[in-house]
Amino acid sequence: MKVKDDRWAAVDSYFTELLGVSDDALEAALAANAAAGLPAIDVSPNQGRFLCMLAQMCGAKRILEVGTLGGYSTIWLARALSDDGGRVVTLELNPKHADVARANLARAGVAERVEVRVGPALETLDALAGEKAEPFDFVFIDADKNNYPGYLEGVLALSRPGTVIVGDNVVRGGEVVNPASSDPNVPGVRAFSEMIAREPRLSATVIQTVGVKGYDGLAIAVVTE
Repeated sequence: MKVKDDRWAAVDSYFTELLGVSDDALEAALAANAAAGLPAIDVSPNQGRFLCMLAQMCGAKRILEVGTLGGYSTIWLARALSDDGGRVVTLELNPKHADVARANLARAGVAERVEVRVGPALETLDALAGEKAEPFDFVFIDADKNNYPGYLEGVLALSRPGTVIVGDNVVRGGEVVNPASSDPNVPGVRAFSEMIAREPRLSATVIQTVGVKGYDGLAIAVVTE
């Protein structure tokens, strides 16, 4: 998946600076993640703002995130909520990552808007369904790719008509079109994409992306019924 071009990073950085996309709280979160030894696999600043804007466009009051890591994307999602209320529920397998995320969320001033649930996300999604949780308006999936199909099934049970579902890293440097790829994540994202295509309740597309994170893409789906 390491397909990169220096121009992509340069353009990404140009627009990040031009549009004032990043800030001290976001930079502090990335620095804290690095200090804690977390992998540098967060969304880019421009992708973070894109997620925030998507959630704002659909008027999201309840947001679900599968894959917290250190909470960088969680901060962006929490910022999408209006001042009159709303909640982000974010799911993280690793307790250490969850602790780093909680500290980052507190530093960014959004901790009161976010619930971090620790444990295997498939189990947590089942638990949310068992709690008869109110449907979510916006969902961001960015976790282990082999479980993407299971995550999709789980979040569909927690969705409503109009819910927007975004899945990250589905292009894999173009390897998604190669069923014999050596990238171990390709089978998961292919199965995820094929599941979306078969699902009559979803209308979807995939946007290919380039930038500081290399060549990848986002699946964007809307629950229609």
